[in-house]
Amino acid sequence: MKSLIRIATRKSPLAQRQADLVMQAITSLRPDVRCEKVLITTSGDKRQSWSLSEKGGKGLFTKEIEDALLEGDSDLAVHSSKDLPTDMPEGLEIRGFLPREDARDVWVLRKGLTDGYPREIATSSPRRRAQAKSFCPNAVWSEIRGNVDTRLNKVANGTTEATFLAAAGLNRLGIHEWEGVEFRPLPFKVMVPAVGQGAIALQTRVGDLAWLESLCCEATRLAVTLERSLLFEMEGGCQTAMGAHFDGNAFHLFHEDWGHHTLEPTAENLREPAPYVRSILERFRETSA
Repeated sequence: MKSLIRIATRKSPLAQRQADLVMQAITSLRPDVRCEKVLITTSGDKRQSWSLSEKGGKGLFTKEIEDALLEGDSDLAVHSSKDLPTDMPEGLEIRGFLPREDARDVWVLRKGLTDGYPREIATSSPRRRAQAKSFCPNAVWSEIRGNVDTRLNKVANGTTEATFLAAAGLNRLGIHEWEGVEFRPLPFKVMVPAVGQGAIALQTRVGDLAWLESLCCEATRLAVTLERSLLFEMEGGCQTAMGAHFDGNAFHLFHEDWGHHTLEPTAENLREPAPYVRSILERFRETSA
């Protein structure tokens, strides 16, 4: 048993808050274990001008963190599950997931809009843009990057009239209101979240820290595994306008070519997600052919 666990995470306030939650869970279970954060600057953090919708974002927020694990500079990596590519580097594995937070997207609007709908919406997510066009067909679209505070301030000060943020991030940061801004949580039938949204993933070297599984949530593991299986079969990433979320009963799907769908997987489908998602994709592709 390690007496010190070094936890690799990004430097953003939200990433560090997620690492803090993991540290609290570890020390509550094992008071004899000390945790310290290893703060990593990822390629995605350095490339603030990079258009994720045009150039993609696969691995931009995870590679350097995974390298720290592989090179022995950390013992555990904490990720937002939606940032994790589906191809895992050899020698690493997902140990599990903390209980999932609210997975919904939140529409963030500047207060005082004359008709309640923005003329300009800033988002770097093709998924959000494709779905929001159904209720804001005439909006002008622009890119936005930066941490949660930066994005909220851009809406509040009029740099843009609206954006979208994950409810999980706002909740973990304790942000329930912001001067000059209105929050509107969006139901899954309107905005299907990104794969893994709201779930914190714990990543280790293969075979390391197996006892951490006792901290993890089985329901979250089943849900995120199903969602990631679909993403894997589609070879999707941040540049793909698609979303998938399993809420414990219904499997909500969105793809820009197939639209919105709500399915009801069985317990067997959850145990063996790969053949299930292949059948879904085969049916959708036949329908759209």
